[in-house]
Parts: sequence; structure tokens; C-alpha cells
Amino acid sequence: MKKSLFVFFIIFNLSLSLYAQNGVGVISGQVREANTRLPLVAANVIIIGTDLGAATDDNGNFIIKNVPSNTYQLRASIIGYKSQIKTDVIVQPGKVTQVDFELLSETIQIENVVVRAEYFNKNILQPNSIKNFSYEEIRRSPGGFEDVVRALSILPGVAQADAGRNDLIVRGGAPSENLYVVDGLEIPNINHFGTQGATGGPLSYINLDFVRETSFSTGGFSVMYGDKLSSVLNIDLRQGRNDRLGGKATISASQFGLNLEGPAFADNSNFIFSVRRSYLDFIFKAAGFAFVPEYYDVLSKYEYKIDNRNSISYLFIGAFDNVKFFNDTPEKRFDNSRILGSDQIQYATGLSYKRLLSNGFLNFSISRNFTDFNSIQSDTLLNPIFKNISREEENNFKLDVVHKFSPTIEMNFGLSSKLIEFDSDILFPFFVTSFGDTLSITSLKQSKNFFKGASYLNFNFLFFNRLITNIGFRLDFFDALNSKFYLSPRFSFSYPLTSITNLNFSTGIYHQSPSYIWLIADKSNRDLKSIKVNQYIFGFDHQLNDDALLKVEGFFKDYSNYPTSKLRPYLVLANTGAGFSGSDDNFSSFGLEPLVSSGFGISRGIELSIQKKLSDTPYYGIFSFTYAKTDFTSLDGIRRAGAYDQNWIINLSGGYKISKYWEVSTKFRFASGRPYTPFKSNGTQLVSEYNSRRLKSAHSLDIRVDRRWNFKGWSLITYLDIQNIYNQKNLSGIRWDRQKNQVDESSSIGILPSIGISAEF
Repeated sequence: MKKSLFVFFIIFNLSLSLYAQNGVGVISGQVREANTRLPLVAANVIIIGTDLGAATDDNGNFIIKNVPSNTYQLRASIIGYKSQIKTDVIVQPGKVTQVDFELLSETIQIENVVVRAEYFNKNILQPNSIKNFSYEEIRRSPGGFEDVVRALSILPGVAQADAGRNDLIVRGGAPSENLYVVDGLEIPNINHFGTQGATGGPLSYINLDFVRETSFSTGGFSVMYGDKLSSVLNIDLRQGRNDRLGGKATISASQFGLNLEGPAFADNSNFIFSVRRSYLDFIFKAAGFAFVPEYYDVLSKYEYKIDNRNSISYLFIGAFDNVKFFNDTPEKRFDNSRILGSDQIQYATGLSYKRLLSNGFLNFSISRNFTDFNSIQSDTLLNPIFKNISREEENNFKLDVVHKFSPTIEMNFGLSSKLIEFDSDILFPFFVTSFGDTLSITSLKQSKNFFKGASYLNFNFLFFNRLITNIGFRLDFFDALNSKFYLSPRFSFSYPLTSITNLNFSTGIYHQSPSYIWLIADKSNRDLKSIKVNQYIFGFDHQLNDDALLKVEGFFKDYSNYPTSKLRPYLVLANTGAGFSGSDDNFSSFGLEPLVSSGFGISRGIELSIQKKLSDTPYYGIFSFTYAKTDFTSLDGIRRAGAYDQNWIINLSGGYKISKYWEVSTKFRFASGRPYTPFKSNGTQLVSEYNSRRLKSAHSLDIRVDRRWNFKGWSLITYLDIQNIYNQKNLSGIRWDRQKNQVDESSSIGILPSIGISAEF
């Protein structure tokens, strides 16, 4: 099969090369002031290395026509602002390529230096721990399945999740500690087959084709974001094309789909729409698997520009997942008895209004998040050992205001509220864990309404024309807890030692509410407190070249008030949430037991990263190195390594653009082993050995080759992606095999080739 895929890819490429031709396209976009979002008039936008360019009009818009199809870098500049360069701008025949710029005011003054053009955006609200990726940088990531979340795995501080999973483990934090924001709307989980109460899953349901840019913060984020402890992933979607109807048909590694976009019904309006379906069920059926996962997802966005200062947009994103079991043989019934199957319906929808003010802007949104969990695990006689029908609904209101008082003082202010309905119907017959604990809750039927509210205020100052400072306060309210109010002050600064070197520091208090399902398990769980972490981050960044940036950071996270189990005093819920959370995990992540806020821990480490952007030198890449240690103490008072503690993480990802048609890229990852608890000869585990052993170090190499064709009015992209090319079987965990009465080691699949074909018109 591997050889057949490779031969098919080569023959397909050679045959199409006979018919490919060049063409021209259009680049358009807008240049805005980064903080106030006000349009910048008469800014110059040029295509580097050519004589093509344009100036922005009264609304900050520009258009460059008759651009030969190729990959370019664009520079936007205007007096009084830092110039900015956008890389990986791909022009295709008959298509408008959208590129937007947000320029920072050039208020920092350093004598006798020449300020360079910026390949790397500087976020004045968060000087530390943030990376930005464009659509193309994510798309071509080897082994990434063109998935937004998987592309983040190469960043410093991000530990390797289990094979085939999108669980984000950021600086020792649990998979529940990550926030997703899509076009300004907060979404609990953006993954198919998501883990309840956490943020992971096998594959993201955000269609990358409509992603304009992402920013990922691994800590130290501002008071604009709350109710999460470790990271924030911001995903900004692009607008639909406004010249004509267009689309894209795709067959990729795991799914096929269709995109449509174009002008909508009214002037100054546009839409994007996509629908995708997995074909894993066909592969699993043909291979004779005991279970078959299948999923669909839908994304739709409508945007209407009322006038130059007012606009509205509507967004709907939905995912529909189900698992089918085939129990026609004893072997399949045994295999399926170890799987927690989950049928899910989840969607996020919202209406946003944006208004540009004279010295800032206002964003107002109303949205709704809905997730329906229907999970079941049965024994070999098909009797359920766990059944969970839960529904989580959040109706959200959010207001954000930015006002710039002067070139050196800016204010950010916001309010938000959530009306929450949580329903659960759980059947959980007496379950004995592998540690010998008998969980007391056998059934649970609850319907609860909760309310969350938050407000924040942040001031950004520029002192002495050099020192960027942020001082912010956030107040969160959650009526499900007996202790309802939590204050989170935060502070950061960035000081330019030179025009290319910055010293950065941030500190603050972060709070996160316990998961809804934890709160309804027992009446005493209302006494839980909001989980708290004090963060300290110190580092510097240095521009090695115009297109290369070095970053070094040290971090320290002090956790407290983490829920721990009264029945299992060794268990702190910071060690749960990854994987599929069935009987092999002793159903730990659900928290279906009396809990108390007695857990605490520390995560600390140092990170280094070097990023090279694609420029006139046709190669790019990221190297990252992390050394960190994480440990938690539960109710029994014993300090143990955290379940996601990986001391050494090394990543190297990069590529070479051979020509405007061909590109090759590769990714290498190494991580030392995570802790685990060994089994005794009878299949039980001892509390005294909890997380006392470590898995072997994991490493893998992925290689990807991309080929483009440009035809009259449409384009074709194909790729061959080979994951784990030297067939390393990385051990991801252990479990007990009841049939063979021995330890069963779970490992990655090994070498995994895949091809993708996309036709864009």
C-alpha cells in the first residue's frame, strides 16, 4: 500500500505537468493600526523583489492586479509606524489573495539605529510566550494533517500528546487548561470526539482553508482572557472573496470536503461555507476493525460591512461524530470492551458587531455553545459498565472596548457573561479501579443552571519612549461555587535593549473554574474553589536577521486549589483529561466522586526557540528546546511527578522551496518519557508506585512533498506526507490485557504515508 501510494503520487504529478500553465492573480487587503484597528491611509504595500505595489485608499484598502502566480513576501509601510512583512503570500490564477496588515505605532525611540522591517509581529499586550502562524505555515506542516492544533506541537513548552490525539499539554498543565477563541468567540473544544471537561480530541473540526492567521500563547496572557490556566489559541478566519463565487474540492489524509465562498446577497457582504466528511469508516470497515468512527463538520460565516465604521458577522461551526461497534465475534467484543465510545453533537454559533471609534474600537457578540455527549462502554457480555448522556449549553454575551488616550496610553475594557445549562444522565455500576478503590456513585441524574460573569480592565503604557508596560485586573464570578468571586491581577513589561533585542517579563494570577461534571457529582463538590496558578515568565528575544528570531524564556507556575479525590487520595485531577478516559484510565477525568480543593503543584522550566521565516532565501524552519519539571501533591500529601511531565522536548521543523511549484519539508520530534504506574502480576496497581516509572523516550521523523499546478482560472495542489518515516514504534502507555493476563503496551502506528489532492477554483 505504501509503495502504491508513492507510485500513484509520482505518475499523477508527471501527467498533470504536461498541462500546467502560468497565470495571473490579484492581491488585496487592508492596512490598519494594530491596537485601534483604524484604517491607515496612504500606506505603501509592495511585493518584495518586484516593481509591483499599491497605496491604501481612505478606508485603508489596497489592491494589486496582474500579479504572476508565485509565492511572495509583501511589505506594508507608512511614516510613524513599524513596517511589516507578510511571508508565504501565494498568488493563484483567477483568484484574489487576501492579505491584511496591522501596524504598530513607532513610538519607541532608540538613537543611532535603523529599525528593521518586521517579519515577526510584536504583541504589546503580551510580550512573552506567543507565536503567530499564517494559513500556509500550518498547511504545509509535515505530519500535521493540515490541522490547526497539530501544527502547534513543534513549539517550546508543548509536550507530545498520545499518538493520534490533539491534547495540548502546555508547560506541565492539564489538557483542560487551554482556551480556544475563533473569530472572537470562545469555544470549549474544537476537536472531534472531544474529551468531556477537557479540550483534546483526535482531530480539529476547524477548516484550515478559511483560517487567516493564528496566535498561540503558552502562558502569561493578558486579563482579556480568563477561566483558563495554561494557553490561549486565537484563530482568525478570513473573509470570503468578493469578486465572484469560488470554491475548493479536497481529498486529504482522513477526509474529503467542499468549500464555497463569494459575494453574498447585499453589497459589501461575503460568505464562506464548507462541509467535510471523514472516510475513516470505509478504511476501518475494509480492514475488519471492531469499531468504526465517522464524523462530519460544517463551517459557515457571513460578513456584512454596513459602512466604513460598522460591520456585522455571523459564524456557525458544527461537528457531528459517532462510533459504530461490530460485536459479531468474541475477539471483537473483547476489543470493544476496552473502548469508551462517544457519539457527539457540538456546535458554536454567534453574531458579532464591530464599530470603529475615533480612537479605538468596540466589539459586541452574542453566541451559543452546545455539546451533546452520548458515551458508553460495555463489557464482553455487552452489559454497560459506564453510560453517560450529558448536555452542556452556554449562552454567551461579550463586550470588548479598546480606547487610545494618547500615543503612549491605551485602555482595554471588557464584560462577559454566560448562562449555562448542564444536564446529565449517568449510569455507573459499582466500578473497582486497578488500585482497588470502589467508586461509590452508581447513577447520577442532574439538571443544573449556572451563571458565569467576568470583567477586565487593562492599561498599556509607554514610559520614556522605550518601556512597554501592562497593568491589568480581572474579576470572575461563578455562582456554582460557594466562593464565587476571584480577582486576577496581572503585570508585564518589555524593554528594548537595542532595536533588535528585547527584555520581557510577565507575572499574574490565573483562575479556572472546575468542570461542570465535577460539580454535579456530589453536593460537597460545591465547596470546590477555583483552581489557581501564579505565573512568572522572564526572557528575551533577539533578531538574528531580518527573517530570523531567537527567543529564550524561563517560566515558573505555582498551582493551588486543584481538585483531588476523597476516595482516591493519591489522585489530583491535574493528571487527567488526555486520551479517551475510559476504564483503562479508571474514569478519572470525569470526577464522579467527592472532591476537595487540596491539590497543589509546581511546573518550571526553560525554553529556547529559533524561527526562520520564508524570505528571499527559500528555506524556513523552527527549532525549539524545552527542559521542564512538573510535580503535583494530592490529598495524601505525597509529592509525585505530574502525569504529563516530560523533562526534555526537542523539535526541528522546516522546509525548502525548490521552485514556485515544488516544496519539501520535514519535522523531527524528540521527547523524554512520561511517568506511568506499573502493573503487578495480577493486573492491579499500587498507590505506592503511582507515576513512579517512565516510558521510553519518543522520537519520529516526518517528510512531506508538495506540488502545485496553475491552470486557467483554477489551481491544483497535491502532497505526499510520510509520518514516522523510519517506523519508530513509540510507546504511548500501558494497560492490562485481561485475556492474556499480561501488560499490553500501546504504541504508535509506525510509518504512515498519506496523500492529499485539492482543486481550487
